Amino acid sequence: MAGAGLGGAARLWLLCGGHGRPRAASSWPSCPGCGPPGPGAHCLGAPRSAPAQAPTGGADLSVHLWARYQDVRRLVHDLLPPEVCSLLNPAVIYANNEISLRDVEVYGFDYDYTLAQYADVLHPEIFSAARDILIEHYKYPGGIQKYDYNPSSAIRGLHYDIQKSLLIKIDAFHYVQLGTAYRGLQPVPDEEVIELYGGTQHIPLYQMSGFYGKGPSIKQFMDIFSLPEMALLSCVVDYFLGHSLEFDEAHLYKDVTDAIPDVHMKGMWHTVGPDWRQLFDVVIVQADKPSFFTDWRKPFRKLDEKGSLQWDRITRLEKGKIYRQGNLFDFLRLTEWRGPRVLYFGDHLYSDLVDLMLWHGWRTGAIISELEREIRIINTEQYMHWLTWQQALRGLLERMQTYQDAESRQVLAARMKERQELRCVTKAMFSAQFGSIFRTFHNPTYFLRCLVHFSDLYMASLSCLLNYRVDFTVYLRPTPLQHQAPLWMDQLCTSCMKMPFLGDMAHIR
Repeated sequence: MAGAGLGGAARLWLLCGGHGRPRAASSWPSCPGCGPPGPGAHCLGAPRSAPAQAPTGGADLSVHLWARYQDVRRLVHDLLPPEVCSLLNPAVIYANNEISLRDVEVYGFDYDYTLAQYADVLHPEIFSAARDILIEHYKYPGGIQKYDYNPSSAIRGLHYDIQKSLLIKIDAFHYVQLGTAYRGLQPVPDEEVIELYGGTQHIPLYQMSGFYGKGPSIKQFMDIFSLPEMALLSCVVDYFLGHSLEFDEAHLYKDVTDAIPDVHMKGMWHTVGPDWRQLFDVVIVQADKPSFFTDWRKPFRKLDEKGSLQWDRITRLEKGKIYRQGNLFDFLRLTEWRGPRVLYFGDHLYSDLVDLMLWHGWRTGAIISELEREIRIINTEQYMHWLTWQQALRGLLERMQTYQDAESRQVLAARMKERQELRCVTKAMFSAQFGSIFRTFHNPTYFLRCLVHFSDLYMASLSCLLNYRVDFTVYLRPTPLQHQAPLWMDQLCTSCMKMPFLGDMAHIR
């Protein structure tokens, strides 16, 4: 195996022993109008009567490239049907794995942010209560009293590097998305981020190991309740840095996380009425997830009407009763609810879902409340046009890089700058600091990677289930792999500065 076409690289390596033989670079097919040949399939959009060849260099080639750029831009703008906007429905159930609800016999639910949704005022209250605890009980400086909760200061799925006091967004390949690293309330320059991680953006696996988002020095914040926690961490670090106060990063992190009060509301009565216990076959409180799924030593305890613990041995789980703690192994033994006929919903991918899916074969559903807002943004005409143009622009860049003369390089540099500016604009539509919880500039986020791996279904809220029959099959919508025939703008032969099929599609409008 050799790196063909890498003659200008600093180092090359060769690994032999496979079948077949390398193909000469000159044997790759070329498309009329594309310029130099390159490794890839023959251009499907090559016209039946070949146009004049592109200029070979100089000012004429630069004019040619600019003209192709303008052609593609007009086509993308003119041929994007208005109906393409508002195609996504936030009330839909989305599948990572095909499920027939007909096969589901048992439905299970987490409570916070799954069954119960809380008002926006809750997060400022959590923030303020924890901030005051730091001042009164941990003797932190009274100056942090000036900070109030800012709902835009964090998004779900971020990582916190404890030793570096960095709040960062990481993609599915363990790379920090540049422009999304914050220490306190201040952005950290990209160059400093790369230097902090040994000259790379990559976070090694051992620092992020474990299914629960808790590596040796990095924690991932996975639930909605973590938003005020991240905001308070940022504010306290900002105060200490702003006043040049020396502090131990690990102590500060632990103090803040310990100060976040337990807000697991005892409010089921207010949510669904006084007879709420009759709606469920089994009710378990203070289960202490995720250890509930892995620690078999904690027994179930029954609570009486006043909430006091009872001492009798639990030999069955009764409807209308409330049980505390326990463990999944006793639960399975007492109920015999096993395998894929059980579908459990939760909002925390680690604490609620991962063990049930990987170790016990339950079906899992993730409640992602941010989905509704993100889909609303995606459905806007502005975002759809920007996204489509980004795809087309990427195809242009891929082919433009084959031209190496000075004028062509200037065209390429201008388009790369435009692409980066467009990325920043689309990122800011979701969050000025961190963008979408599902994507970095061009990769899925680490959060999305976990969502795909640990949930069969995901949706904005449990109410989405009301739109489906109990025997409905939720089908996976397969998307093209990189080596399959796609329908993206950047691969509809923008690589040869043409847009095949789009002309034929014009009648759709």
